[in-house]
Amino acid sequence: MFRLLGPLEVQVGGEALRIGGARQRTVLTMLLLSPCRVVSVDSLIEAVWPNGGPTTARNQIAICVAGLRKVFKDTVGVNELILTSHPGYILNPLEHRIDAVDFQDRVGQARELARGGQGAEACEVFAEALSLWRGRAMDGVTGNHIEQEAVRLEELRLDVHEEYAGLQLQLGRHHTLIPALTSLVAEHPLREQARAHLILANYRAGRRADALNVFREGRRLLVDELGIEPGPVLQGLHDLVLQDSPELSQPATQLAQPMAANVPAQLPVDSASFTGRTKELSAMDRMLDERLGQSPLTIAAISGIGGVGKTALAVRWANNVAARFPDGQLFTDLRGYDEKDEPVQPATTLDRFLRALGVPAQQIPADPGDRAALYRSVLGGKRVLIVLDNARSFQQIRPLLPGNGRCCVLITGRDVMGEMIGDYAVLQVGLQSMDPEEASALLGEVAGDHRIGADPVATARLGELCDRLPLALRIAGARLAAKPHWSVRSLVGRLENQRRRLDELSPGEGGVRAGFRLSYRDLSAAARQLYRRVGLLNVPDFAAWVGAALIDADQMDAENLLEQLVDAQLLEVATASGPVTRYRFQDLLRLFAWEMAQAEETEEERGAALERAYGGWLALADAARLLTYGGERAISYGEVERMTLEPELVEELLADPMEWFESERNALTDVIEQASGSERSAYAWALTQNSTPLFEVRNYWEDWRSCAEHSLRAAELAGDLLGEATMLRSLGTLAIYRRDYREAWGWLTRAAPLWDRLGEVHGKALALRSLALCARFFGDLEGAARDARESLECFREAGDVAGESHVMGLLAQVEMERGNLAVGIALCTEAIAKSREAGSGRGENQNTYRLAEALLRLGDLTEAEQTCMTVLRLTREGGDRLGEAYALRGIGEARWRQGRSADAETVLAEALVAAREVQDRFLQARISLDLACALVLRGEPQAREPLGRAVEAFTELGAAEWQRRAEEVTRAVADGEPGALSPQALAALLEG
Repeated sequence: MFRLLGPLEVQVGGEALRIGGARQRTVLTMLLLSPCRVVSVDSLIEAVWPNGGPTTARNQIAICVAGLRKVFKDTVGVNELILTSHPGYILNPLEHRIDAVDFQDRVGQARELARGGQGAEACEVFAEALSLWRGRAMDGVTGNHIEQEAVRLEELRLDVHEEYAGLQLQLGRHHTLIPALTSLVAEHPLREQARAHLILANYRAGRRADALNVFREGRRLLVDELGIEPGPVLQGLHDLVLQDSPELSQPATQLAQPMAANVPAQLPVDSASFTGRTKELSAMDRMLDERLGQSPLTIAAISGIGGVGKTALAVRWANNVAARFPDGQLFTDLRGYDEKDEPVQPATTLDRFLRALGVPAQQIPADPGDRAALYRSVLGGKRVLIVLDNARSFQQIRPLLPGNGRCCVLITGRDVMGEMIGDYAVLQVGLQSMDPEEASALLGEVAGDHRIGADPVATARLGELCDRLPLALRIAGARLAAKPHWSVRSLVGRLENQRRRLDELSPGEGGVRAGFRLSYRDLSAAARQLYRRVGLLNVPDFAAWVGAALIDADQMDAENLLEQLVDAQLLEVATASGPVTRYRFQDLLRLFAWEMAQAEETEEERGAALERAYGGWLALADAARLLTYGGERAISYGEVERMTLEPELVEELLADPMEWFESERNALTDVIEQASGSERSAYAWALTQNSTPLFEVRNYWEDWRSCAEHSLRAAELAGDLLGEATMLRSLGTLAIYRRDYREAWGWLTRAAPLWDRLGEVHGKALALRSLALCARFFGDLEGAARDARESLECFREAGDVAGESHVMGLLAQVEMERGNLAVGIALCTEAIAKSREAGSGRGENQNTYRLAEALLRLGDLTEAEQTCMTVLRLTREGGDRLGEAYALRGIGEARWRQGRSADAETVLAEALVAAREVQDRFLQARISLDLACALVLRGEPQAREPLGRAVEAFTELGAAEWQRRAEEVTRAVADGEPGALSPQALAALLEG
């Protein structure tokens, strides 16, 4: 049990578990506040060091996390509690509990019970929730985010105390409530709702004088400290106490008066299958508690796409609170989005409402303005709930708004009614798809819990295929109910076919498609065109420039049209981060857009739109690759064309090339797959080639493999030799990164003859460079040097300075391993200069690291360590986790060679974490070997474990030379006395 509702405490079996110092407690608290969600390292640094962390902040955070993992592993045997996930860590609660989560879950459960009329049961659950508190939340743990969360939780606790007190008053428990309320008001004297509850409890307990004194004390504090009078709730309650009003004599649940004639009760019957929407219902409940009776008018506006359940939510909430409006409830469907009828005019609605309120027909004015004035007069001083369903615009509802604050208006519509903000206090309730649990519950209500519960996996998938839209879920549930011989999996199989899905969910002329069609119909012609064409792309989200490319329009015009689609609820603003705003579809809406494109666009128009979008991605990926790798040489892509984009746009998007790549990662992989399945397959391999920096730096190996394999198959089918050769080489490079040099050799030897047939010298240079890497790994240093020198000549012929610098650095490594240290250092120095000339920061980092390795061989250990420190700083700035791991390994080796074993162990442990994150087994083996050397120098017998790991990994990887070196160290350790080997002796063994 993790306990945050008080001082931070971790309990195992009822016993407190000791957590380390302040930093560990802060890191753990940050993770606990966002269970199952990634907490970035930057956020953790900010929490631990609010005024800015030291240069070693990331290392120290990693150490804190490692310490926490060790505590939980050693005491509880848990290994998977804190997981690494870019760009930070995730706390996975598994079967463990967090009291703050328990508290909020129980509060939600209590509120649901209260809404269902189970007041006594709700009180019990509220009491259980409040009993979890032991003091101020997270007391003693600091950090801006933590303190903000502590304030939020405290506010929630006070809200719950007040809700709990209100329920107890309804149940007639005023006598037992007075002590707790007295303490609450004493601790928080400015909370008017708690004071109001205490006044009412005192009055009902026969303590009229005490009730009035509670009011007077509250008024004095408000006037003295804030300079304001008590609000209408307290003032009204005070007046009722002075009058000994009968209204105060009974619990609120018994205050509803019998309806007199002309008291309208127009609310539709609540749906028996309504489920979920707890958060939205609670928000509207709070709005009513806080605003009813005040000025301005209390209004809630529920917005969302057709089928999301706006009317169902409005009807459920309106029926829940109807008793609080004894003067009646008005309801009308304004038909703002009806396919056959025009929206209802305000004058028509006013006529209906006035008649329902008892105004004789002959007294209703003909003039719309006079009619609205009479309506406001009739409602003056009354408590009426007014539900305006399916509103088209603010103009349609403006005349229907009453003039007093005792009424409440609930509006539903597809737009957010932004015109009302400023003039009215509007609670905006933007309704989205249901969460997975709510979706499953709704399916169970319609189709039967036994059907739905029998196959939870298929049920979850059914919810996803319905976009978890209530309308689609109800239709799916009804289909299951009508077909008892169908399993849930049967229906899932039918809906998996994208071309049939809307048919299955649109019975007759209605259903999901009909709702979408109404929203589509009301768009401008330009917005409809953009909506259709965006539907042609199989991408999870996209930036505004993509929309501009699809319709061949100005960026700003496209962005305005996209915002129109967002306002119409046909698109959503994506939560994905990146340099610019991104937009996304729900699947069903994308399928509808695709249908409209097939029906209203020619094949030529659709193809041209896609080519412009693909060309835009290619232009940006090409530019981002050059900015990342350096150089000015553009790659040849055969027949495909890069789209010309505005320089200002390119500069804005690619201010940080890797950030842009990251933001486009999912879109790029999906576009590559889509293009590879069409006659535009050359875009697939061109985009794969240009996405390599992202795949390499962030270690997205599965994405790399998938994109390259799709593109290779497409190129082979199209007879595209350039694409085939490029993807064979790409797969070979991927295999090298995965340290599978045997597989790499197979891909690369298939690619080599194709480059000769094509006469493409740059492609040949890249392939030869990779073959040189393979030869070096296999221990064939002569072959590696030969291939590297031939590659270098090809790069020079092609004019690729960045490629030249990279292969020069590789050749430097080979020469050093051949014993030619002076040649190797000279090549390293020249390679660094070439990297700078090419503007390749990453190439400069790699070559600088190679120089550090040369310095290690020369024995210049201090300079080698400082050089690796430079690489470490630059790789961290660029988010290059692999480069960071190499730099840390170099620092570790420099330290143990200087006899600083303890310092070496610390940095090598950090290096090992980084190498595991990027899944580089060869680097992990190198680090394990270094760690073993550091332990050997300290005489630690534990050195045998990392030595064994290194030998095993080198053997499996086929790294024969490094296997031999590791085995020699193993023999030397076994033959000698603990601590007898010197740093120089170990270094000699490793250098062969």
